[in-house]
Amino acid sequence: MDRQAQFRAREALIFQVAEQLLLENGESGMTLDALAAELDLAKGTLYKHFQSKDELYMLLIIRNERMLLEMIKDTEKQFPEHLAFFMLHHLHHPERTVLFHQIEERLATTGAGIQLLFSELYQIRKQRLRLIIRMTESYLASIDSAMSVRDYLGSIWALTHGAAAILNSSFYQRYLGSRDTLRIAYIDQALALPKQVNTVNQFA
Repeated sequence: MDRQAQFRAREALIFQVAEQLLLENGESGMTLDALAAELDLAKGTLYKHFQSKDELYMLLIIRNERMLLEMIKDTEKQFPEHLAFFMLHHLHHPERTVLFHQIEERLATTGAGIQLLFSELYQIRKQRLRLIIRMTESYLASIDSAMSVRDYLGSIWALTHGAAAILNSSFYQRYLGSRDTLRIAYIDQALALPKQVNTVNQFA
């Protein structure tokens, strides 16, 4: 393996372990000392891959966004499948969804020296949104829904992130019962939304 390939492999491992530590311990418990110890690397080696903890967080968020973009590029899946995969990505790891959202919002106002990374994140997100909008337009047309693309995508986002917050809540977890059943119920609800709009319009 050449040096560049070694560098990329080490970076992938760093990101994987950093995300794991972050999800297990939260922001306050995820230190670069702990990360270096977990990887058995010198702390200075970490700085070859990122300059600060904020930069590391942004790189993790970008990595997650790229993963979502690759998922949406799968042209063999129909819209309902894409929606289910998107929601399950968030609902199987609700702690990641909640934490990444909180960190991104914090860094948008307090992060220093990471403006270029925000530009990269937003470019990836725009690419994904363009694909999603086109796909959603086709789906809504195919079922003759009166719901607008903006309203449907906004509803899916709100439902997914609200569900992630509930699944991640230590209080509500005691009352939820089977989480798999709940995840399926949220997906069914999201798929039913544009059809319900048609029904409401018929009786208006």
